[in-house]
Amino acid sequence: MKKYLRMLCSAALFSVSATVGAKGTAISVSNEAELKKALRNLKPGSRLSLAPGRYGGGHSLRNVAGREDRPIVIEGRDPNNPPLFAGGKQALHLANCSHITLRHLRVAGFPSNGINIDDGGSIETPAHHIVLEDVTIIETGPTGNHDALKLSGVEDFVIRNCRFEGWGGSGIDMVGCHRGLIEDCTFIGREGFSQSNGVQLKGGTEDVLVQRCLFRNAGHRSINLGGHTGLQFFRPRVQGYEAKNITIAGNHFIGSTAPVAWATSAGGHVHHNTIILPEKWIIRILQENRDAQFSPCRDGLFEHNLIIYDTRIQHYVNVGPGTAPETFRFHHNAWYDLDRYRKPVLPVGETEGVYLKDLSLDRDKLREGALAINDARLHGIGAGAYLPGP
Repeated sequence: MKKYLRMLCSAALFSVSATVGAKGTAISVSNEAELKKALRNLKPGSRLSLAPGRYGGGHSLRNVAGREDRPIVIEGRDPNNPPLFAGGKQALHLANCSHITLRHLRVAGFPSNGINIDDGGSIETPAHHIVLEDVTIIETGPTGNHDALKLSGVEDFVIRNCRFEGWGGSGIDMVGCHRGLIEDCTFIGREGFSQSNGVQLKGGTEDVLVQRCLFRNAGHRSINLGGHTGLQFFRPRVQGYEAKNITIAGNHFIGSTAPVAWATSAGGHVHHNTIILPEKWIIRILQENRDAQFSPCRDGLFEHNLIIYDTRIQHYVNVGPGTAPETFRFHHNAWYDLDRYRKPVLPVGETEGVYLKDLSLDRDKLREGALAINDARLHGIGAGAYLPGP
């Protein structure tokens, strides 16, 4: 937990740094030509302000670095009327950049990726200290491996108060990312988009906290702790897992084929979430990368979650071959079958499980996220009980 406290403190420092950047050079743009020119002249402390309006895609920054005390800020001038990026394959590509904040932006309709941030192919020198705040990315893809936000080889990052609607691959796809915070974001699936995952953490991703987010029909797997990555793409190298030390806490999940999946991962703490009406499974435990270098998917902890399900759930946990389900732990979760009283069947016994019955809940309201249960047994359980910190 101390590790995540340090992460949260870092997040606060990122916000302070972005404010400090206002003391640097202020650049104001109102059209495409001015934006292209400004992007070529960014320095530590630059604050690039975009007027409302439409801007094209295909913009890129390579080897551009701010400083901890003078970050580069690229932001919409009016948070209530953010500039719109549309047209081209992807809106913005940051390669091997550091200490950059993107804020109050809107991205729509790109067939490749919405925003792509990576290490420029230099695995030993990752991009770092990247912040996205109040960024909306919609209608990416619509099908195939096309992500709203793609992160590859990014460290010490914050994604806060962002919105993702309709994508092909993942809402946020992480490959080899470390020490990150995703909080207060919204992931909404749309018809006509393939939406494999809401958030995917793979390729050696480690030490990431996802908290207080809403996932509504956010793909086949709302959260994918792991995945299947080509060995050459791992950052910094293959170490026996796709994902390690991932925490998923205080989130609301509505719908999706499976809200939570562990896939070739080591550990992973999923706690104090509220899960409403998943379509097929509640949890998946999979070994998708079967190379001999990888240990079996193992050691996940699922506790203090509230799960409301119906008869569409015939198998509570989908356990794939080559995994170690006996190493998982289930503790003090609350379970309620909306159609009939069924206790969950889990791969290992649960300690202090809570099994609810005879609640008066409206299915349609549940699908909209409306949930009010006055039951003393739910004290300390579910997203409403989540308190960041020690």
